[in-house]
Parts: sequence; C-alpha cells; structure tokens
Amino acid sequence: MFQSPKLKRNDPCWCGSGKKYKKCHMLQDQQEHASQPRTAKSKYAKTPAEIEGMRKAGKFNGELMDFVRGHVAEGISTLKLDILVNEYTRDHGHVPATLGYQGFTRSICTSINNVVCHGIPSESEILRDGDIVNVDLTTIVDGFHGDSSETFLIGRVAEEVKKLVRVTAECMIQGIRAVGPGIPLAILGQTIEPYARRYGYSIVRQYTGHGIGRKFHENFSVYHHESNEGDNVSLQPGITFTIEPMVNMGGYQVSTDKVDKWTVRTKDGLMSAQFEHTVLITAEGCEVLTLTPSQKEKGVIIDIPGMPLEISAAI
Repeated sequence: MFQSPKLKRNDPCWCGSGKKYKKCHMLQDQQEHASQPRTAKSKYAKTPAEIEGMRKAGKFNGELMDFVRGHVAEGISTLKLDILVNEYTRDHGHVPATLGYQGFTRSICTSINNVVCHGIPSESEILRDGDIVNVDLTTIVDGFHGDSSETFLIGRVAEEVKKLVRVTAECMIQGIRAVGPGIPLAILGQTIEPYARRYGYSIVRQYTGHGIGRKFHENFSVYHHESNEGDNVSLQPGITFTIEPMVNMGGYQVSTDKVDKWTVRTKDGLMSAQFEHTVLITAEGCEVLTLTPSQKEKGVIIDIPGMPLEISAAI
C-alpha cells in the first residue's frame, strides 16, 4: 500500500524488513498509488468550517494533556486528576465529553496497569511507584470533539513494562505515518498489528478507534488489528478520526467489570498500554490535531519522559 508522504525515502520501510523505504517498497507503493483512480470527495469529509472547529478542539485537548502531565505522579489519586481536568476544562469554557456519556460518571478515564481502557477515577485509587497509567481525555470545544490519551510511567517502572509502553507509542506512530489520501482505512491494522507482534505483543480487538467530529463516535470504526473491515473506507481529505491502539503484553482477550460495567481489563492479568491522537486526512497526508504544546516545541508526536527521544517520530 502507498504510504503517507510523511514516510521519507531514508526512513525504515513500513513492512518491518529493516531496509530503508527507498530500497524496499517505495517504488512499488508509488506505482500502486499512481494506478489508483482519484475518488470524489468522501461522504465522511468535513467542510472547511468543520475542519477549523476540529483544529480548535484538538488544540485545546493538547493543551489539556500538557496540563495533566504536570500532575500525574506517585501519590496522587485518579479522582484528583479527574477534578483537576474538570476544573481546567470548565475554566476555559469547554466541556468534558465523557462526563455523563452513556452513564459514565467522570471527566476522564484512568486505566492502570492491566486495565485496558475506561478505568473510572476513584479517591481510593492512588498512583504507586512502578505503575503505568493511561489518561484518556476527550473535550468538547464549541460543539467539536478533541480526543487523545497517553500512558504515563510512575516512578521506577520495570524494564519489560517500559518496553511495552515504548512499543505501544511506536505502534500509534506507525499508524499515523501509514495513513494518507486514497489509502484504505484498513492500512492501520495491516501496519500496527504486525509491528506489535514483532515484540510478542497483541492488539486488543474488542475496542477500536473511531470517526470523530460533532459526535464523540461517528461514521466508522478504526481497527488496529488486521481486518478487512476498513477496506470499504477510502481515506480522503477532510476525514477526521482517532488512532488509538491498545497493546497487551499477553493475549488480546479482555473482560469488562461486572460491577461498574465500564472498566476493561486484560483476561490474563498482564499489562496493557495505549496512546491516542485525533488526526485529519489532508491532501498532503495526515495532520495530527491533538499535539500538545510541549510536543510541538520538541517536534515529536510522542514524548515519554525517561525514555530516549528516538522513540518519538518527527512531525
């Protein structure tokens, strides 16, 4: 499949061969792309005004993540993080999207260690040395949604868990670099799952990314595992969606808490990590809408403190 223009000639090839792109799939991809008929504007594409609304929502969502970053630390409760996010969002005139969404009771999701997603902030849930926690933020800004998440390292995290977090970040980056105009949505699963498997990890299948705009979840699902489900969606300029792979250290199977009906955990009890950005397909490739100010300053898509900067892809 033809890759986004963000994949440069001297970058590692998307197929995982270890060769430079120019010496591997570049020519084949260019020929394949040239032979593809140009499609009309997608029914999923947003208007210029809607795109600006999404940019504004993404910008604030990124600023909110940087704000949270200064508070995620050992000893803080996840409820305190939730309260801080709610106050910061309201003080800026915006709305936490998850609060009240289908009965969810908090403004953010906080998923610790073997919790895959939808963890509910609690006063009794305190971040401890060695934990990892995914903080998932979704904000409504003037009617449009910005959605991102990041997995944080708390204190002295085991090396094997750091590796999981690093590879999960790389999985999302691989996905961002793979998408572009004229490319089937299915390229995400075809790119991300083989990359995770190289390290012995699995991709959660029950939960996906999604189209996003005026609605929290709209238009289509975004599969991060290999599937034909996205073959019928051709990515075109103006389409916005989330890329948010959930990567498990063990098997991909998960279970939902029978009491709170929200918290999703790995069935085998092993660790899980996730990263997420909201993206826009452009004529040139892909624009990441939810970059944080610190990421923009450093020129990276992901910046994990305490890890080599090389894991972060240049924008």
